[in-house]
Amino acid sequence: MKFASFFSITVGAGMIVQWTMSYLGQQIPELKTEPIRIWFHIAAEMITAFCLLISGVGILRSVPWSLNLFLISMGMLFYTAIVSPGYFAQQGKWGWLAMFGTITILGVISILLIL
Repeated sequence: MKFASFFSITVGAGMIVQWTMSYLGQQIPELKTEPIRIWFHIAAEMITAFCLLISGVGILRSVPWSLNLFLISMGMLFYTAIVSPGYFAQQGKWGWLAMFGTITILGVISILLIL
């Protein structure tokens, strides 16, 4: 269970850091071209990140509801890991696809260890 909780916490924190750095570095051109869509996307990713963080900490503390939240947040993460690579593939940024693939594989492993 520790692997799953650390994975959940790491990915959740990483999502928050990545979006924060992208925002502060003015690396989100969609804020000008399609601001409503990107703000909804960012909101969904932040909700996913916080669910991952909360469930990861909950698992470490053996909170009963944390396993259910973990499974829900993993579903949210898988959606992101399947949808988001298309944006980077369009730009030819293949390293991002490898990262999303790795997250998906480690996520499946985390679920199997929890179950």
